[in-house]
Amino acid sequence: MGGTIALNRRARHEFSIEDTFEAGIVLRGTEIKSIRAHKVSLADAYARIEKDEAWIIGLHIAPYESTDVRFNHEPKRARKLLLHRSEIDELLGKTKAKGLTLVPLRIYINDQGKAKLELGLARGKQTWDRRREIAERDSRREMDRAVADARRR
Repeated sequence: MGGTIALNRRARHEFSIEDTFEAGIVLRGTEIKSIRAHKVSLADAYARIEKDEAWIIGLHIAPYESTDVRFNHEPKRARKLLLHRSEIDELLGKTKAKGLTLVPLRIYINDQGKAKLELGLARGKQTWDRRREIAERDSRREMDRAVADARRR
């Protein structure tokens, strides 16, 4: 039934992901209908832990078109994330002590039909890290091409 709804491609480019967590999202009204219609953007979203609760801020869920304006939802409101207490404590400790950040990686629908958010515990990359990663990817691609050419002959 499920599958990936929205992917934050920029996150893996700008951050090195050290660990991932699955979180539920507290949704209201027509938000799940918009998510199932793929009307979601993770571009400016980030996660934060405030007052022992996890929140996603900046997640844009477009208003549902087939509903009256009165019953629709606010597109960029802060939404609460559903995590176990031990996970929240672990994330809080790592973000405070090690200087890591919480980055939303993707939104998907699981087998039970629930919207889930994959969070990454990430460290920001420097520009030279990105350049090295691009160079490694290019060299790997050229090696694969050379191997494929050698196999064809």
